[in-house]
This record gives sequence, C-alpha cells and structure tokens, in this order.
Amino acid sequence: MTLVIDGYNLLHASGVFGAERGRRGFEQSRIALLDLLLDLLGDEAAKTIVVFDAANAPDGLPGRCTHGPLRVWYAREYPDADSLIEEIVEDDTAPHDLVVVSSDRRLQVAARRRRATAVGSAEWLAEQRSRRQSGPPPDAKPPEPGPDDVERWKRYFGL
Repeated sequence: MTLVIDGYNLLHASGVFGAERGRRGFEQSRIALLDLLLDLLGDEAAKTIVVFDAANAPDGLPGRCTHGPLRVWYAREYPDADSLIEEIVEDDTAPHDLVVVSSDRRLQVAARRRRATAVGSAEWLAEQRSRRQSGPPPDAKPPEPGPDDVERWKRYFGL
C-alpha cells in the first residue's frame, strides 16, 4: 500500500504549526508535521509520499527529498500540490493499493475514479492517533531481546 498525503491539507487539520511566521514558519511547520508522521506511521513511513505546494518556493528547494524514510515531494513545476497528487494517482499502476489523504474534494474524486482509497485529512489523522494510543494488537509478538536486554534481565533476576 502506498500512502499519498496532501501535506498542507493535513498540516491544517493537525494544528501543528511552527512558532515563527513567514517562510521560516512554513519550514518549521512542515518539519513538525513530518516528525509527527514518522511517529504515527512507524514502518509504514517508508511507503508514504507527502506532497507540498511549492509554486512560489524559494530557489534551492528540491523537488524531492526525504525526511527519514518519508518521501517528500514539492510541486515545484505544478500549479499546486493537488495537480501533482492527481498525476501520481493517474500514473499509479496499482491504484487499488493507493490511499490518498486529503480533504480536498478534487483529490478524493480523482482517487475514487481510479479505485484508490480517499480519506479526509482530519479523519485519517484521528484514526492514526487512535491506533497509536491503543498500542499493538493483542496478538502482536514482542520484539526479540537484544544482547543488552538479556544481560539486564540476568542481572535483574540475579542470574
């Protein structure tokens, strides 16, 4: 499954904003959102593309970069992020495995037209936060202990 997120749309739904205003504030807000996504998505972050508007972006802003395992795309050569997201949806070879996160009706229609899943930003965010708070499923296997863990437990039990 590939997750495509309308960056500024989710940013507004999340309420995560930098302390400063202007360009530096936008940068801080984007980073705060990307950090939140890393925290919420865990391993799924590697299958995620976050798209931001960039029509009036400063020179030197890359078209594509990463933030940890997240792929971050700026719509530099597009009128807006929606146009780039529509292209991603249109070009995807397995749209039934694609999830588009945006409250923008235009993107939801484009996703559903290709049989992709469309989810509003606020709804998606609430679901992710709820999942994170509920923890792993009851049948989830705990991670294997590492050498440091084994030694710590041996000392704890006096072995």
